[in-house]
Amino acid sequence: MLLAFSVAPSGIPADEAYAKGDADGSVHDAVAAAVRVVRDSGLPNKTDSMFTTIEGEWDEVFAVVKRATEEVGKYGSRVSLVIKADIRPGYSGELTAKVERLESAI
Repeated sequence: MLLAFSVAPSGIPADEAYAKGDADGSVHDAVAAAVRVVRDSGLPNKTDSMFTTIEGEWDEVFAVVKRATEEVGKYGSRVSLVIKADIRPGYSGELTAKVERLESAI
C-alpha cells in the first residue's frame, strides 16, 4: 500500500517547550518531528511540500502514521490529519514505479 498523509497541529500545546509561536504560522518544527518518525521507520517514503508518502503493509504503515501524529500532537492541543491510500495487494516498489510509468507515458 501507498499511504500519503499530511499532519499539522493547531491550538496551544500543553507543554510550553513545544510552543514556538512563529509569527508566520509555520508548523515546520511539528512536521519535522513527524517526518523523523517516518524516516526512522525504515519504510520507503517520500516527502514533498504537501504530503509524506509511505509504502508498506497496512499495519506497519498505519503504526507509523499513528506515531507521527502523536509527535505532532505535542505541538498543539489539536491535530489535523489527512490520509489518502492506494491499496493494491501484491505490489511493492510502487513509490517509484508509478512515477516511472507516468514519466514513460509522457
